[in-house]
Amino acid sequence: MKIIESEFSQHILKSEKISLGDIHFFNHIVVIEFSEGVHIDIHNVSEIFKKLISHFGISRPFGIIANRVNSYSINLLDINSFKEIMNNLCAYGVISHNSASAMNAEIESNFCSRENIHFKNISDGVNFVYSRVKTKISVSLN
Repeated sequence: MKIIESEFSQHILKSEKISLGDIHFFNHIVVIEFSEGVHIDIHNVSEIFKKLISHFGISRPFGIIANRVNSYSINLLDINSFKEIMNNLCAYGVISHNSASAMNAEIESNFCSRENIHFKNISDGVNFVYSRVKTKISVSLN
C-alpha cells in the first residue's frame, strides 16, 4: 500500500517526484517510495539529500521510512555514509508488502541497526519511527 492510500495521507505536508521515486514529507518523518528496479547508492542520492536538507535542515531530528511498494536494490555498504551525511537522521524503518520485499527488508534491518527496523504495515512503521524521532525533539518555550 502506498502512503497516499493509507490513513496517514491526510498528514502529508508535501510530496515530490524525483528520479528515484516519490518522497512524502511529514512534520518529522519522510516516506520514500523508490521506483521499480532502481539501485540506491551513495552516488545517486544527492537529490534526496538536497530535498531532506531543504525540509528538515541540518539539525532538526527526523526519520525515514522506506515503503517498499516496488522492488529495488540498495548498496548496504553505503549505509554508514548515508548516516554520516545526514547527522540529524535519528530513526529508520522499512515497510514490506510481500515475501520478496520482506526478505530484503530483513537483510537491510540486520545490516543497519541492532534493533528491528522491518515492519509489515505502514501503521507499525510510522508509529515506531515517529516514537524514535519524538525522543530526540527538544521543545523550547522561548
